Amino acid sequence: AATQPARDHTRAEVDTWPDGCMPYALERGNAAGAVVIVVKDGKLLTQRGFGYADVAKRQPVDPETTLFKQASVSKTITWTAVMQMVEAGRIDLDKDINAYLDFKLPPYDGKPVTMRNLMTHTAGFDEVQRGLNSYDIKDIPTLAVAMKRQVPTRIYAPGSTPAYSNYGTALAAYIVERVSGLPFDDYVEQRIFAPAGMAHSTLRAKLPARLEPLLAKGYTLGSGKPGRPELNSFAPAGGLAASGADLGRFMIAHLDNGGPLLKPETARLMHDSITRAIPPLNGMALGFYEQNINGRKVISHAGDSIEFHSQLWLFPAEKVGIYMSMNAAGSNKVSGAIRSQLFEGFADRYFPGTQRDGRVDAATAREHARMMVGTYNKTRRLETSFLKAAELAGQFKVTLDAEGGLVFSAAQGIGGAPRKWVEIAPFVWREVGGRMRLAAKVENGRVVRFGIDSSSPFMLFEPVPWYSSSAWLAPALYVSLVALVLTALFWPITALVRRRYGVRPARSAAEWRAYRLTRALAGLAVAVLVAWPMFASALLSDFSSMNGELDGTLIALRIATPLILFALLGATVWNLWLVWKGASGKFRRIWSVALVIGAVVLLWFAIVFHLIGWGTAF
Repeated sequence: AATQPARDHTRAEVDTWPDGCMPYALERGNAAGAVVIVVKDGKLLTQRGFGYADVAKRQPVDPETTLFKQASVSKTITWTAVMQMVEAGRIDLDKDINAYLDFKLPPYDGKPVTMRNLMTHTAGFDEVQRGLNSYDIKDIPTLAVAMKRQVPTRIYAPGSTPAYSNYGTALAAYIVERVSGLPFDDYVEQRIFAPAGMAHSTLRAKLPARLEPLLAKGYTLGSGKPGRPELNSFAPAGGLAASGADLGRFMIAHLDNGGPLLKPETARLMHDSITRAIPPLNGMALGFYEQNINGRKVISHAGDSIEFHSQLWLFPAEKVGIYMSMNAAGSNKVSGAIRSQLFEGFADRYFPGTQRDGRVDAATAREHARMMVGTYNKTRRLETSFLKAAELAGQFKVTLDAEGGLVFSAAQGIGGAPRKWVEIAPFVWREVGGRMRLAAKVENGRVVRFGIDSSSPFMLFEPVPWYSSSAWLAPALYVSLVALVLTALFWPITALVRRRYGVRPARSAAEWRAYRLTRALAGLAVAVLVAWPMFASALLSDFSSMNGELDGTLIALRIATPLILFALLGATVWNLWLVWKGASGKFRRIWSVALVIGAVVLLWFAIVFHLIGWGTAF
């Protein structure tokens, strides 16, 4: 994109701009409150509060003192602390981090994890959910305990694959704690909050008494009741509570070549060390990620919890920063759309640019689109625990529309409709009428991964292996469950019918035993497969349940699942052998085969998605 002259920024002009859109957006989206901060040339240009920090009390948002939970915006504090230690010579970005730890991370594919890997989310960690959040302060351990109690499985070689990691960020904070000799909470208060003038900020799980009354209530809907404040065991990755004005001061420091926080050369290293997983998409700096727009470099970080939604954007060359936070998701999670529109509207108003794209010929475009068709999964995922089962409904499809153009299920427009794409360079697509790009990496004539601009710095999409693809496994599982449900239900029904009419089929004793055993195990198999999503729903619906309270149920499911499913397979095979050996009718023979297939599908699903396994980690 070609840049155009920037529009003048004055306080009056910039004050007027959010005042014209935010109140309506909050009201229309059934949200609660918001704060918008704009900084320029080392000054807070505007700080605007909208709506309510506490809806019931009609307490307005004060941009200077109202604290918003920042979720993953917290990471920018941690990464700044890391760069201070790099600047001091206490951390080497490319050294094995085992040199700084009091426990060991084994190499993966012969490669150690480095701090650069942690800062670019390429350490290769699986996701961790157990103990991550709670509503109870007693569930929040020290950072040292949190890092050691469940070290995530490594699923990628270091440096090979961007996969966003809360654990990786918290681990970096633990390293800062160890090399600095200060508890991380103390460190950020002394080395970041104080010099930056951030008097209304804290990373402590228990808010200081002076700040606790200032925390905004969090809502799902502005018209609903507030939720309980979320606590985070990986606080350096998601536990910051801060006012909008304080985030403005933090942006000012970074835009001023590090200001009181970093030396200019350290700030440049942090902001300009860009790793691109798939050029030309947005890349990852050291901690911040690109969200370039209108031909201008923008580095950013977002943060989303259930109720709080925040993001900051820095225009380094222009010395301008913008930040917003909302304390409600709003209807249809409108906070995300409001955030995107705010950023894009700001960029178009003050830093306009003209988009100039090439084109790929129609025949080639159709062929490339066909190569993209398939089922994909995110590189950031729950790969090794039983929560992987949720993936069956969460895989992503790339299909073709009636004109042969791409349709990507995960990339919907602001109104929820699928985006349309046009190929602007080989295996690079642009959203029709928009900014979003999608690009793929192709090896040996096969798409091996692709990304979209909004998430490409820290997460990609890769083809799902055939054995776990929902394209065939979801319908197979559905049909199998229906067959087993019918088998279990018709057992008592047919028994009642036979008793009513005095009819008893001619079967051997062994056939009757196989028949009854198969029906009983079919019912138990369906029950255990239904119990798993019920358990997961209970687990994930309350953060406090994720700290071991439901381990007894999990262990019971771990024991019951293999016993029942292997027994079902054995019973259905025995039943099939007896049915086909005897003088059974055609329907019984067909149904006996269907039952074996159903048992195999259930067992396959349970093994592939780790319902069969051991331990309580997730």
